[in-house]
Amino acid sequence: MSYSTGEKPGIGTYVCTNCGQTVVLNDNTDTLPPCPKCDKTSYTKA
Repeated sequence: MSYSTGEKPGIGTYVCTNCGQTVVLNDNTDTLPPCPKCDKTSYTKA
């Protein structure tokens, strides 16, 4: 399953499908940002 910038997929670690950068969300209300490394917007859950 993939997730996009702007979604609130829940607590966990998400991996950019373009460059592999990880983003950690610590709260169920956190929103996925654009990738901090490559600025892409698609993630999978680690």
